[in-house]
Amino acid sequence: MARAGLTTERLTRAGAELADEVGFDQVTVSALARRFDVKVASLYSHVKNSQDLKTRIALLALEELADRGAAALAGRAGKDALAALANVYRDYAREHPGRYAAAQLRLDPEAAAAGAGGRHARMTRAILRGYDLTEPDQTHAVRLLGSVFHGYVSLEMGGGFSHSAPDSQESWSRILDALDALLRNWPAPLHNP
Repeated sequence: MARAGLTTERLTRAGAELADEVGFDQVTVSALARRFDVKVASLYSHVKNSQDLKTRIALLALEELADRGAAALAGRAGKDALAALANVYRDYAREHPGRYAAAQLRLDPEAAAAGAGGRHARMTRAILRGYDLTEPDQTHAVRLLGSVFHGYVSLEMGGGFSHSAPDSQESWSRILDALDALLRNWPAPLHNP
């Protein structure tokens, strides 16, 4: 019988909090059971195993990020929209490092289809419509933005920019300016001779 008060949603949120505290890689059903001072077996009526728990945390993180992104993008276009979405990812990673790591989890196709990943792609493509990009350039640009946002945030969170001047915020602002300029002047494809 399930312990009173424990639900899949409550366990997922507690797992997300645990991820922020100790790191996403450290989240297990056993660690969560210790948090609730219950036997591991009592959680299996709510989550199948540690991978299922991690998938649920990833889906929660993607949903939270998508909700923040949608709110930040409302009424914005062009560089303002680009910076708003970029800042959502960066701020979320700072506030919720474990959840941000969870959002990078490779999901199986079924879980991915049920999650908010598609919303992220649609938000990024909506921003790119303001830059008048067509396919396949739009897909290349989606990949570029995702790579830059995630790469910068990951390096920054790992302390990669803390040892030198200028401040990482100054670099972030310059990078967003450079992305905006690149998207406005998207290069023609190179043709190999």
